[in-house]
Amino acid sequence: MKVIGIGNAIVDVLCEVNEDFIIKNSLVKGTMKLIDENELKSLLKSISIKEVISGGSVANSIVGLAQLGNKVGFIGKINNDEHGQKYESGLKKEKVDFIFSKKDELIPTGTCLVFITPDSERTMCTFLGIAGKIGEADIPHNKVKDAQIAFLEGYLWDKGDPKKAFDKVIANAKISAMSLSDTFCVERHKNSFLDLVKNKLNIIFANESEIMSLIDGKKFEDVLSFSREIKKLMVITRGAKGAMVIKDQEVIESPAKKNLNIVDLTGAGDLFAAGFLNQYIKGSALDNCLSEGINMSSKVIQKFGARI
Repeated sequence: MKVIGIGNAIVDVLCEVNEDFIIKNSLVKGTMKLIDENELKSLLKSISIKEVISGGSVANSIVGLAQLGNKVGFIGKINNDEHGQKYESGLKKEKVDFIFSKKDELIPTGTCLVFITPDSERTMCTFLGIAGKIGEADIPHNKVKDAQIAFLEGYLWDKGDPKKAFDKVIANAKISAMSLSDTFCVERHKNSFLDLVKNKLNIIFANESEIMSLIDGKKFEDVLSFSREIKKLMVITRGAKGAMVIKDQEVIESPAKKNLNIVDLTGAGDLFAAGFLNQYIKGSALDNCLSEGINMSSKVIQKFGARI
């Protein structure tokens, strides 16, 4: 197996809304908010659903890698309910090895409401459900050891069982990679994320706002200084400014594609990671990794949803 992903097994419910909906529900556009089951039910009553799909950040990346012809797997916790069954069948349809044996649980499968405004920005409300209860017993260490790269998501990290799952993955992985996922996650777990980035991970994916938040940066040069100091492979997306890799003292940049017909930004970072890792596992030069990441990201934002 080339890449094994470990993340929140979340069913994405895609909805188109206007700006007033975001304001009325006190949401911060472009971010993710955790909600409980009652909030989920309340929001579902006020929206029109466009599409339901097996989602989750790392799962989207893993599907992208499968679509590029790689043998990949995914570990995520689901319930043996309707959404859980749809989730599993959705990944298997994409030729992803879903490495989890579902059973009847008291807590339902996780759901993420993805609200897409007319400017193509996405705002998410996530009910983690059983996805957030993943623990070390759910991680088959042999599968992790056999993979070339283990890819984690910041959305999944939390104290208790998820932390133990993270520790087990990192301890058994040949190469461990992680996406910081969202500024909400960074602010919530800043000290823990700093420890992971500095001391445990090999590859870190982040957008500009996430990495600036992590290091309390005042200017982007602070990111460069931090990255050179820790000497990890830092992969940073910067929206219209493109993307860059910082490895040791080397900084490689790649411009964003122009004149795109942007429809929906959902999955942009996820598919960027898929493109980057697709080239990385082949031993390609880092500028080629960046180019493939930007190419995949450019494709997904010109369609609705997080899949190409």
